[in-house]
Amino acid sequence: MNDAAHPTTPRQDATNIWHAGLDAVRARPLVARSVRFDGDMLCIEDVRIERTQFDRLIVVGAGKAATAMAKGLLDAVQDVVPVSGWINVPDGTQSDLPGITVHVGRPAGVNEPTEDAVIGANRILEIVAQAGPRDLCIALISGGGSALLPAPSAGITLDDKVAVTRWLSGAGADIKELNTVRKHLSRIKGGGLLSACRAGRLVTLVLSDVLGDPLDLIASGPTVMDPSSSLDAIEVLRKYDPQQTLPQSVYRCLQHPRKSDTTGNLPHDIVVLGNNPLAVDEAGIRAESLGYNHVMQSARESEGIAEDVGRHLARMTTDMLRRDASAHPVNCLISGGEPTVRLAPPERRGKGGRNQQLVLAAYEELLKQDLTPQQWEQICILSGGTDGEDGPTDAAGAMIDAQVHRRARNAGLDIQDHLQRNDAYSFFLHCGGLLITGPTGTNVCDVRVAVIKNSSCF
Repeated sequence: MNDAAHPTTPRQDATNIWHAGLDAVRARPLVARSVRFDGDMLCIEDVRIERTQFDRLIVVGAGKAATAMAKGLLDAVQDVVPVSGWINVPDGTQSDLPGITVHVGRPAGVNEPTEDAVIGANRILEIVAQAGPRDLCIALISGGGSALLPAPSAGITLDDKVAVTRWLSGAGADIKELNTVRKHLSRIKGGGLLSACRAGRLVTLVLSDVLGDPLDLIASGPTVMDPSSSLDAIEVLRKYDPQQTLPQSVYRCLQHPRKSDTTGNLPHDIVVLGNNPLAVDEAGIRAESLGYNHVMQSARESEGIAEDVGRHLARMTTDMLRRDASAHPVNCLISGGEPTVRLAPPERRGKGGRNQQLVLAAYEELLKQDLTPQQWEQICILSGGTDGEDGPTDAAGAMIDAQVHRRARNAGLDIQDHLQRNDAYSFFLHCGGLLITGPTGTNVCDVRVAVIKNSSCF
């Protein structure tokens, strides 16, 4: 329990708990703890490689956490072995690194492939293809890697890929469906980087942003041979584009799939360093240290529409508020996942992200629960993306508590209008409910915290 002399509010506790989950999956310390030299042996978790087997280390990769992962790797190895390489990163996360080119592949807050990212992806393919048997290649893969590794297949343009991504995302496709299509329109995804690599050995370090950690879907699996087929990709398009309004070049490409590379002789290890369950667990540990009776859950598959998840979370919060207040004066719900959002037409669409949309829907549901002013003071619901980017905004997510509720009421904000237009950012900007962290150097989906705290405790 918090020190009675320094009581904290539900908002302060929810933010504290959420940040504990975030801190547990920050990429630089995760990598630095997982990689070490033990005498003449390079140890990467359970992978052990004799130093005599390689002369240099080649580092490639992409994602929102790629710079932080590379820093952690250099912390562990740069004084022992020569390091060179190339990583593609979003603007705002770059840093000068000795031996490694840190290439900005897209603007901040715009998770779409760009021509700069294509240049970087092609350079990565060249680097691994020029490696030799005395090289050890380490691939650093994290969320956001799909957009940062665009290498369109023959007959496909970058504009074609952007059109497909926007269409599927706007229609509510989940990450499995989206990345299944992406892989079959790319030369680097779906095992393309693995096939191109001519190093003596390849080790992939993964920070997972896909629920359940399916290795072929994280950043669209550049170092994992693809278990899906072009027919699977076609089925996804049939579901979301039944009228075939997307570019015909996309359909032609999928009807003439790339030849599968089954060379597969390259020794290859994959190590998952961090994921959503790790963040949720650490958030739970912090909640317990603060005296909370807590429940935790990390989803293992797509959760569905963000608004539905938010409303369900609001109902669980009010149920616990009313049912358990006497037995447990402080309660906490912690969950992790990644819901989807159906986007309004561009001409009506506002600004926001899935976490902000989720919290706004939760607020709408809370208003239906007829809470007293005292009950409002006892709760806070917070949802944020661990990467610090929620949609095309500078916020990680949002929160709703008594303070935000009062400001929204005083401003006369129309919740339903903001929900329908995907304009949750503007709503929470008006009433002080945005969660802003800046780029975090990690990405393991979303973490949500709902705190219920009896007013006698603060």
